[in-house]
Amino acid sequence: MAGKPTLAVVGATGVVGLSLLSLLPTRDDIWGEIRPIASSRSTGRRVSILGKDTVVRELSVDSFRGVDVVVMAVPAAVAAKWAPIAVEAGATVVDSSGNFTLTPDVPLVVPEINPDAAKEPASGIVASPSAATLMMVGALHSLHSAWQLTSAVITTFQAVTDAGVAGALRLYDETMELAGNQSVGQSPGDVRRMLSDLGSSPFLAPVAFNVIPWVGDEADQGATTTESAVRDELRRLLRVSHLPVAVTCVQVPVVRTHSVSLHATFAAETDRNDAVRILTESSNSVVVLDDSANSLDDAWPTPVDVVGADPIFAGRVRRSEGFPNSIELFICADNLRKGSALNLLQIAELTV
Repeated sequence: MAGKPTLAVVGATGVVGLSLLSLLPTRDDIWGEIRPIASSRSTGRRVSILGKDTVVRELSVDSFRGVDVVVMAVPAAVAAKWAPIAVEAGATVVDSSGNFTLTPDVPLVVPEINPDAAKEPASGIVASPSAATLMMVGALHSLHSAWQLTSAVITTFQAVTDAGVAGALRLYDETMELAGNQSVGQSPGDVRRMLSDLGSSPFLAPVAFNVIPWVGDEADQGATTTESAVRDELRRLLRVSHLPVAVTCVQVPVVRTHSVSLHATFAAETDRNDAVRILTESSNSVVVLDDSANSLDDAWPTPVDVVGADPIFAGRVRRSEGFPNSIELFICADNLRKGSALNLLQIAELTV
């Protein structure tokens, strides 16, 4: 590798790709050329890279020529087709699609947990976990190291940017349609009737003034693909292959930043103050925001308070009565930054 390596970002015009490009000024200057790539729909568009407008290239075999690392912020079907092509062209691929999560020779990497796994992967591909997993795995890993995790019951509250720009626009459109009507949401079917003329939605139900207990597609045993991914990714990252994990993923009317309510049970008896100390002292990107004993002001994280931030924020840390081996906590993390773009960029840096 002569000089600084070349980084290509496939999906550069999507919400994750744009977030990744916006993070570059905050990182060490290790890249030479940074090449934005997208589908033919975005050919000719310009994106800002380190303050310079750069023309987006169309995704093709030639677009990988001379590239050292390819970050793929694209759907699984696109990654499945193009990741092997990029590897064949001589690049290392960092993928966020979930397509390679369970592939044995593709390491699943969170830099705070297993950074060495990103170096010289046998397949040429490194996988990054889903945003739903990334917001909680650092905290779980720290507590697991102390007390040995034996099960987890998880409810995620996921922002509409899970569905990209289309998800955010749909929430804005629905909110505008419903705003100002103080009787809406008080009788069966009224919300659906008011939104009936808005056209197709990326969601299975109205998302404004509502929550939807379904994120992703249908998977096995009544679970969704997102719920299965969280279970499988946590087991792999924590190296507990048969860990009991119960997950419910809920779509909520939040533009950006996922949250999770977590009930974690361990082999040893736990302590609330020890949990706070472990989370605070570990290298896990977790910031504990939990001062409810003294004041309810800023006592715990919420999405509107942590959006745009890189750390993961944890609060409501407690041990519930009747569960001496369990810890409860509430976590928030920006799904487009640490939940996606930052982890991809950190892995890309590790590969070189």
